[in-house]
Amino acid sequence: MLYLFVLIAAVVAARLPLWAILKTAAAVLPFALCFAVVSAFSGQPGRASMLVVRGYLSSLTAVLLMATTPMPDVLQGLEFLHAPRFLLQVMQFLYRYLIVLIEESCAMRDASASRAGSIMTLELRRAAAAAGVLFARSYSRAQAVHCAMLARGFDGHLPRFERARFRIADAAFAAACLALTIAIRVVPA
Repeated sequence: MLYLFVLIAAVVAARLPLWAILKTAAAVLPFALCFAVVSAFSGQPGRASMLVVRGYLSSLTAVLLMATTPMPDVLQGLEFLHAPRFLLQVMQFLYRYLIVLIEESCAMRDASASRAGSIMTLELRRAAAAAGVLFARSYSRAQAVHCAMLARGFDGHLPRFERARFRIADAAFAAACLALTIAIRVVPA
């Protein structure tokens, strides 16, 4: 419970919309509830409730991280923590190509709106055709980006980010997290 209050305080301190962050973090609840039901039916109601609570708190933590930290900084932090290189590479490509997909879909939406009004009024066949065109355009653009990367000397390894320095503020934050974790484990629920 204390951890939830700390996360809510962090959301408020970051000046993020509290309700939107809490609602976004709730996206994990249907999955957590499925596992909780299985645990409850197996005779472990305590474990079932903890699955839901921990799932939601983990999701809230991830949403807060992504809302307050740019993706290159997250990747740099993971690299500093010696996360597997392949995982970092997949995350960076996924992030970049997701942006490509969003840009292409926005361009198609604008083109459709200028020709035929709202894309929401399309019937199912036209929507399926639009999705196919979106895939083809995104794939073509991704191929062009890959060729450009090869032309610039991409050899399968991402360029290293500049090393982050471990400062006093980082040590204070780590100490506060450690103290909070100990307090959560020691204080009875």
